[in-house]
Amino acid sequence: MLGLSGFLVVGAGVLVGGALALVPLGVGFWLLPPAAGLLRRVSDRYRARATRWTGRPLSPPDPLPHGTSARRGSAAILGDDGFWHDLRWAWLEPWTGGLLAAVPLALVEYGAFGALVQPFVWRRLGDGNWYAFVPVTSTPTMVTALLLGLALIAAGLRLAPVMTALHARLTHRLLSAPRSTELTRRVARLTDTRAAAQDVHAAELTRIERDLHDGAQARLVALGLTLDEATRLLGTDPHRARTLLLDVRATSERALQDLRDLVHGIHPPVLADRGLADAVRSLALDSHLDVAVDARLPPARLPAPVASAAYFAVSELLTNAAKHADATRVDITLTHDGTRLRVSVTDDGHGGADTSAGTGLLGVRRRLDTFDGTLALHSPPGGPTTATLEIPCASSSPKTSSSSATA
Repeated sequence: MLGLSGFLVVGAGVLVGGALALVPLGVGFWLLPPAAGLLRRVSDRYRARATRWTGRPLSPPDPLPHGTSARRGSAAILGDDGFWHDLRWAWLEPWTGGLLAAVPLALVEYGAFGALVQPFVWRRLGDGNWYAFVPVTSTPTMVTALLLGLALIAAGLRLAPVMTALHARLTHRLLSAPRSTELTRRVARLTDTRAAAQDVHAAELTRIERDLHDGAQARLVALGLTLDEATRLLGTDPHRARTLLLDVRATSERALQDLRDLVHGIHPPVLADRGLADAVRSLALDSHLDVAVDARLPPARLPAPVASAAYFAVSELLTNAAKHADATRVDITLTHDGTRLRVSVTDDGHGGADTSAGTGLLGVRRRLDTFDGTLALHSPPGGPTTATLEIPCASSSPKTSSSSATA
């Protein structure tokens, strides 16, 4: 497939090169836009293939520019970094992709000649018959050539997936968006995430203020008033004063519980004391679903803001699985490769989830955007639903450990 696709790449590259050569004559202005469009379609196909083979998304360049006329459209294309990026790849691909595809194919074909042809024709070829470094002039040397052919076939089959993976990595490097495009997108993304982070921060402060005003603050005010009344009644009505003091104790307990709930909503104590893995296990224990947690985190502790974002994201996903997906089982996997935290949450619900159709998943995505993280959702109708969170981060102090648990 790589070898045959290479001919298409060569054809597209030749068309673009011919159009560029004819630009000084004026004809190239008419030929360049369709030739560049064909090259972009071919490169997009390779990008999709590299994404499937590597499992990593490949950032495409910006769409090709268009003009109101052929001359203006060609001028815009000539000034586009993505066009020259694709053209450079088209000139390199026949050499890189062709060579990588040819090595295992050549091994298999030459091995097939030694294993399937030499045993039947070696007597007719005479003394000058060689297979690789073996002179095939007798039955023992024929058997040697046969075994060597089988070994070459096995080597070619073994080398084929290695070469395709290497080709996918090279394609990933060559076809990723130009650095200028990546920087522009990065600035735009940072601008958006900064605005979203400010909105989230303001909403969080409003929530904390509202919870304090409606919860603990109101109870503490009532507690003070009750204490004043009890103090006045101590000399005249001790029984009534005792009843009021009992009410004060109950009110103080409720105020303390309100404060604990508020703190838990800001930064759970278990997260600060035990780390992300045990905090997620506490969520699993509190859930009525059958939740399995597989945590493979490094001994070093993750940054507190990142751990908090991952914790609340998992909490929201568990709530969605129980409330909207009618799930009975959830599998949670936490891994860290040294630079990126990856959390996968899979439930057996009815599927059909959409990040744009509700505030829960949208809130998770906005929370992750603050850390330049991503949320990938795969939820076909009928399920299962898999949400994959990735947050760039490094670890800090050695407090957490790797382990697995089922709740």
